[in-house]
Amino acid sequence: MRSVALILVFLLAASTFITIEDRGDAPACAAPAKSLAEIQLLFGASRKDAPPVSDAEWATFLADEVTPRFPDGLTVLTGSGQWRDSQGVLIQETSRLLLIWYEPQTDSNEQIEMIRSAYKTRFGPESVLRADGAKTCVSF
Repeated sequence: MRSVALILVFLLAASTFITIEDRGDAPACAAPAKSLAEIQLLFGASRKDAPPVSDAEWATFLADEVTPRFPDGLTVLTGSGQWRDSQGVLIQETSRLLLIWYEPQTDSNEQIEMIRSAYKTRFGPESVLRADGAKTCVSF
């Protein structure tokens, strides 16, 4: 009888674990909040053989590349940043941090990578930093 009870406890624990795993890493949110993923992209403004990316060029890039892919909203913070390039030279530049909270879709990763690629193609930086945050409860 004791072994049957242990098996039942194990099965109950296993079914609870499977149920949690099936939900993914989405937190349980209290209404009206919902679980959203966060992406942060950091865009440097300096260019090798041209002036820094202007506010007008940035606005056009957002309108052409970002807003169509994530139309529900975004935030851009502008600041000063620095990093070492592939030759070890310290680069100091204006940087723009793009923050987006979104409902993950099957093509979300592809859409994010298309934004990064478009910026590199258009403005020529070595990289666009990507930082994926954990899903979190968000309400508006």
